[in-house]
Amino acid sequence: MTEHSLNVAMEAASKKKMNLVQLTFIVAVNMMGSGIIMLPANMAQVGAISLLSWLVTAVGSMAIAYGFAQAGLFNQRPGGMSAYAEDAYGKPGYFLVFLLYFLSLAVGNVAIGISAVGYLAGFFPWLTSTPIATCVSLIILLWLTTVANFGGPRVTGRIGSITVWGVILPVGLLCIIGWAWFSSEVFAAAWNPNELTLVQGMGSSISLTLWAFLGMESAAQNSDAVENPKRDVPLACLFGTLGAAIIYILSTTVIQGIVPNAELAASTGPFALAFATMFNPAIGSVVMALAVLACVGSLLGWQFTIAQTARAAADERMFPSLFSRVNEMGAPVTGMIVMGVVQSLLALMTISPTLNEQFAALVNLAVVTNVLPYIISLSALFVMMRAAGVAESKFRLNSSIAIVGMLYSVFAIYASGKDAVLGGMLVTGIAFIIYGLIAPRFTPRPGIVRTA
Repeated sequence: MTEHSLNVAMEAASKKKMNLVQLTFIVAVNMMGSGIIMLPANMAQVGAISLLSWLVTAVGSMAIAYGFAQAGLFNQRPGGMSAYAEDAYGKPGYFLVFLLYFLSLAVGNVAIGISAVGYLAGFFPWLTSTPIATCVSLIILLWLTTVANFGGPRVTGRIGSITVWGVILPVGLLCIIGWAWFSSEVFAAAWNPNELTLVQGMGSSISLTLWAFLGMESAAQNSDAVENPKRDVPLACLFGTLGAAIIYILSTTVIQGIVPNAELAASTGPFALAFATMFNPAIGSVVMALAVLACVGSLLGWQFTIAQTARAAADERMFPSLFSRVNEMGAPVTGMIVMGVVQSLLALMTISPTLNEQFAALVNLAVVTNVLPYIISLSALFVMMRAAGVAESKFRLNSSIAIVGMLYSVFAIYASGKDAVLGGMLVTGIAFIIYGLIAPRFTPRPGIVRTA
């Protein structure tokens, strides 16, 4: 190949890769998904003082995002956070991070399904008329989105690229035009109905706000598809997280000044209620339909993601081989069916008197099982940097930011409550039992001397 043709080929390849703006948008969209849909109602149960949680979460999330961006540059092997953990803790670290993250996705899927059922109840009130009805509706929705994924990744990807606008449009519009309906009196009345202290207010909704930021590590996961990863990946992580933070803070603040707190706290479709208050019930119904679209699309995508995650682990001999089986469309159907059963059991285990209580319980458990992998994989950054021989100034900067992210993650575990922490510890204990059974696959038997 001549030098000219080589340059042309390299230029053509670079055109197929993402630039900083595109990668930043992907990070922000991955975080937004359906994570914001039910948050205003849950935060209203604490009061507007819960908005202070956003400030803590924004700083902590940006520190975590930066840490993942750096780790993704030092370690670009498949596996993401699991591969990072392996650098410091070997195969046990890989497995523990994988299993906890995998289970957090399963719990998160059930929480997304709850959001969808809540908004669907605006059209079909009987869906949430009793706890049993809510649970049955949720399980049916989980299985519908599971079966829809049997068509393979191409179908799932096309649907997801459309449905994400169901959350971007109403939330984005509310951030811009909602201030015309904002009432300082309504906001003041909603500020602190439970008479919490400032510290209690800041910690009251940490798990809920962190839930909205899950997915911040996605820029590092796409580093091989970026034009200039060393520059763009860290910037996209920070800009995407900051952009999502601004949208989250603006939307949840303005809605507290539009809808009276008692109504907002009792709502199963807070953004639809806000638009109905601003305009009329018909507009509220349109927003409700968009929210349902967003939740179903997000659930569809995450159902496929969790099956693919299990498939990758099965290929590494860390999960049963049945999760590796795919149909002619490339969909790991067997794994999807197994996870459908698991999620149905989670729905039954977390059944609560109200939809908001069930959503909060699921989110708290999802956060605990998610931030434990954050802590483990971020702590491996120190090993990665020493192995790469980075300059001491860079080591100190990255270490300081990673420590902030890990300390925030520890606080998020504490703020999730004793029930969620207990659930997370039980899952961790089970993870070690499972790894003990498969560890012989990766550990040479004593007395056996391996020759070159």
